[in-house]
Amino acid sequence: MNEVSICLAGQNLLALGSGALWWPDKSVLCVSDLHLGKSERLARRGGTTLPPYDSQDTLARLAADIEHTQPDIVICLGDSFDDLDALNALSVPDRLQITAMQAGRRWVWIEGNHDPGPVDLGGSHLAEYAVDPLVFRHIAQPKGKAEVSGHYHPKARVRVRGRSITRPAFLMDQARLILPAYGTYTGGLFSSDHVLDALMSDQAMAILTGKIPQMIPMPR
Repeated sequence: MNEVSICLAGQNLLALGSGALWWPDKSVLCVSDLHLGKSERLARRGGTTLPPYDSQDTLARLAADIEHTQPDIVICLGDSFDDLDALNALSVPDRLQITAMQAGRRWVWIEGNHDPGPVDLGGSHLAEYAVDPLVFRHIAQPKGKAEVSGHYHPKARVRVRGRSITRPAFLMDQARLILPAYGTYTGGLFSSDHVLDALMSDQAMAILTGKIPQMIPMPR
């Protein structure tokens, strides 16, 4: 599995090329911003029509990461559904796949700004979740420590051999780790944006996702 080893609060973590975070010592797999049902929500609200396969693709990739890591705990860091109506419109096969992935392990849904209500799909639904010494929440807190979050869909742009390459990216410094969006139809906020620049320290790093994930100084 393609991965980059990182360390937060003394814990050895693996940033996977898929955009998932794997914590071997605690058997925790964490993903953020699945935004399941985004194509359905856009169509329902009269927006851009997209091929309606985003949920299936996102869940298939998550199932592959679960198969590889065999976690005891799965944490979904908020905005797992594009809105509550998208949750209600989830197909029976997608619901069954989620149920199958939950079997035999703890599943934690963290509340996001897109899905603040109850999730009727099994598992726990929490504002945040702590696995000592780390805390998992949807949106980073300016004074947060040992914090794993999502929300911003960070991405980074680099130039390689005269070409500009943009990829979803993990952002990490001494205090926090921000995960990229895991969902198929999710945009992103460049790491150079003032919001992310203000959150991350001068020593912050970015881990670009993809088949060969790569760690670089966070582009600003």
